[in-house]
Amino acid sequence: MRAWVVARPGPMDGRPLDLVERTVPEPAVGELLVRVDVCGVCRTDLHIAEGDLPPRHPGTVPGHEVVGRVVGMGGDVTGFAEGDRVGIAWVRATCGVCPYCVRGATNLCPYSVYTGWDVDGGYAEYATVPAAWAYRPPERYSDDEVAPLLCAGIIGYRALRRSGIRPGGRLGVYGFGASAHLAAQVAIAEDVRVHVLTRSAAARQLALDLGCASAGGAYDAPPEPLDAAVLFAPVGDLVPVALAGLDRGGTLAIAGIHLTDIPPLSYERHLFQERALVSVTANTRQDGDDFLRDVDRHPVRVVTTPYPFESAQQALADLAEDRVEGAAVIQISR
Repeated sequence: MRAWVVARPGPMDGRPLDLVERTVPEPAVGELLVRVDVCGVCRTDLHIAEGDLPPRHPGTVPGHEVVGRVVGMGGDVTGFAEGDRVGIAWVRATCGVCPYCVRGATNLCPYSVYTGWDVDGGYAEYATVPAAWAYRPPERYSDDEVAPLLCAGIIGYRALRRSGIRPGGRLGVYGFGASAHLAAQVAIAEDVRVHVLTRSAAARQLALDLGCASAGGAYDAPPEPLDAAVLFAPVGDLVPVALAGLDRGGTLAIAGIHLTDIPPLSYERHLFQERALVSVTANTRQDGDDFLRDVDRHPVRVVTTPYPFESAQQALADLAEDRVEGAAVIQISR
């Protein structure tokens, strides 16, 4: 099979990926073999390609927003049949027995395994996934639309919950890419007034088209004090900016797995009056199930930019330069 691998982690202008031939993987006990139809392009893939998150093994196949069809199964798999459409997401497995797993905080499991980082992912013609962590995507969405839901959507959903935003509240969204444009629609459906702050003029227009209350520059002050904010852009300089935009008792949730250094904060200006700063780490299986159920009941518009399989490296380069509208999706088995 053909697969893209991270051969030389570094800036995208150095072309860190190589297109290679690999043997089709064999599904282990409890696993599904999936023919990959499409794979979304996540900013985490970019961090792995560029070395911000060093690959866990040489020649890693990135990609964890995978949509495909079951073509084989290992032993002890029930509930799936060949031909079923499934989704493969970022979290591949957790231990199930550590204190975090026992209390339901599986996203904090120190023994968790991640698709496209610990184990080869979806920038390939075939991939495997434990059946226990395979998702059944809502039928109302096409393959291209499902792909970004599987990470960008789920992480954005958890970030909203971590921010504590409530119906009728005022939410700031910093950065407006794949995850943010989905999270904003979930918030709007919950009667939240959303203000987008991002450097891209095209993204600002998309935000308004999707029903956001306002759209300004990344470093602008929001038009009103915010009850909560989510930082999607991996830019530490925006942390004090976003905190300064919060009303008393507001919370800023940082949604990324990687963030550049945060500059010094002023306690009086940024944190006093019970403003809170929280991080978001991966997601639980419950987050994924809840999000997919919610967007099935309350449909969202998934904006995608398609790329052919041979242009996976270009898709990452475009993401690095904010040239992608919505979510980039690599079309593989087409």
